[in-house]
Amino acid sequence: MNEQVIEALKNVRYKVMSDDNDLEEVYRLRYKCYRAERTIPQNDLGIMTDPFDETKNCVHVAVEMEGRFVASMRIHLMSKLSQESPTLEVFPEIMENIERGKTVVDLTRFVIDPAAREKHVSLHFLVLRIPFLAASFYDVDVALAPVRTEHTAFYRRYLGYKSELEPRSYPGLRKPIQLLTAQFREQRDAVLKRTPVFGPVDSIPSSRIDFPDMSAVYEASKNGRFAAA
Repeated sequence: MNEQVIEALKNVRYKVMSDDNDLEEVYRLRYKCYRAERTIPQNDLGIMTDPFDETKNCVHVAVEMEGRFVASMRIHLMSKLSQESPTLEVFPEIMENIERGKTVVDLTRFVIDPAAREKHVSLHFLVLRIPFLAASFYDVDVALAPVRTEHTAFYRRYLGYKSELEPRSYPGLRKPIQLLTAQFREQRDAVLKRTPVFGPVDSIPSSRIDFPDMSAVYEASKNGRFAAA
C-alpha cells in the first residue's frame, strides 16, 4: 500500500486555500461529495459551507490532481488563544484538553470526489496526510477525528485513534458522528513506522504542504518541536 500511495503522491500537489474563487470550488466539491452519499439536503447554490470556514484558526487544504481539485479537508487549531471548532460545538468535553494546556487539531469536511476515488484508491491516504503533517508542523498534542461509525476502523488501524465519545448528531448532517481522538505525540512514531507515507517525503517536492503561520491565533505546545511538513 505504501508503494501505491507513493506513486499516487507523485501526481498530486497540495494547496492551502486562501483565494475566494478556490474556496468556492472546494465548497462545490464538498456539496457534490456529501450529496452523493445523501448526507445533506439539496440546495440551489450547489455549495456546502458554514461559519467555521471563516474562523481565523481554520486552514483549508485541497488536493489537486490532473489540474483540478479532487479532495479537500479543513483543520482548526485550538490552544488557549483560540477555541473555535465545529467538533467542540458537538463534543464540548474536548475543552478539558485545552484547559489542561494541551493543543488540539480538529479535522473536518474530509471529502474526495467520487469519480477520483474510484480511479485512485489511495487518495484517502493522501488526504489524511494533511492532518498528520499539520499536527507535526503545529506541534499538536491531541488530534480529533469526528467520523461516521463505518469509517472508524481505518482511523484506528492506520492512525492510532481511539473512540472517545458515543455518536451524536452533527449540525448539517443527516448521519450521527462519533468522536475519535489520538494522543499525537504518543502515536506519531508508531504511525510512521507502519505507514511512512503519512510523514514528509523529501524525494517528492510536491508532497510538501506550505502551512501558514498561525501564531496570532494559535500557540504551539511547549513540549518540543517536530520537523516542518
